[in-house]
Amino acid sequence: MAFEPPPRLVKALGETAPSGDDWLEKLPEVARQAVDLRELTVERVQVPGGRSSLVVLVRRGDGTPAVLKLAPRRARPESERAALARWGGLGAVQLVEPFAAEGVLVLERLHPDVSVRSLPEAKALLEAAGTLRRLWVEPPGDHAFETVAERTGRQAQVMRGGGGGGAEVDALVSAALEAREALLVAPPEVRLLHGTFRQSKVLSAERVPWLAVGPDPVVGECAFDLARLVRDRVEDLIATPSGASTTRRRIKRLAESLDVDQERLRGWTLFRAVESGVRALRVGRPRDAELLLEFAGWL
Repeated sequence: MAFEPPPRLVKALGETAPSGDDWLEKLPEVARQAVDLRELTVERVQVPGGRSSLVVLVRRGDGTPAVLKLAPRRARPESERAALARWGGLGAVQLVEPFAAEGVLVLERLHPDVSVRSLPEAKALLEAAGTLRRLWVEPPGDHAFETVAERTGRQAQVMRGGGGGGAEVDALVSAALEAREALLVAPPEVRLLHGTFRQSKVLSAERVPWLAVGPDPVVGECAFDLARLVRDRVEDLIATPSGASTTRRRIKRLAESLDVDQERLRGWTLFRAVESGVRALRVGRPRDAELLLEFAGWL
């Protein structure tokens, strides 16, 4: 079977690939080797798939359905493995392979085409938030996970370089950087976080109704993790006259339901929206940038 990466993956990795990176070129052969080594039966490559990894639906030797996931080092797959091991299937997909191979994960099979985004908005937010709460556990004492301060520090450095969006964008960047500095002073808790949580990362499952997938784990305060969920379905928010007020109500509702400080959630939502918007400008996605920066302006 051909293991050609889906166009979505090619485009996303092409935006971030360092000079000389050949992971995509080697991917078909790496996938074949991973399948042969584990004696897996391939059903299909998941399309459109993710933006940082190749996902292949497979069956193990005993016929059990599973997922083979292959990711480049820059997507931090070993960090994902460590987080999934820490969660042990509580709130997140389970690892089903006992040994580690760099850049290769074998996971329990969920229903890859059914996420909580298939639910009405209010119900989707409720189910997603409930899933996220279960992931907020104490990190291992000897963990090597990136911290919120470290990750946002790298992002802030890039943001200071400017996004080429003019005075209005510069003002949002300044506000976002000021918010970050204030939020890092005295975080209220330190937890293991999903890192890139949103509705599309919560899939239908057999063990329980919903489980999270695709973490880019980080250690820090819960409001940072929840902030990405606030802007879910941002295109729908922007399209409605009540988008700004709906966003404020969403922040209040999510903060109250998950015992997170509302102002800290608003601050991290601002930082993450502006960071994503500036990054979209930088890689040539002006429409995405416009949506994200308009959303950030409401905060």
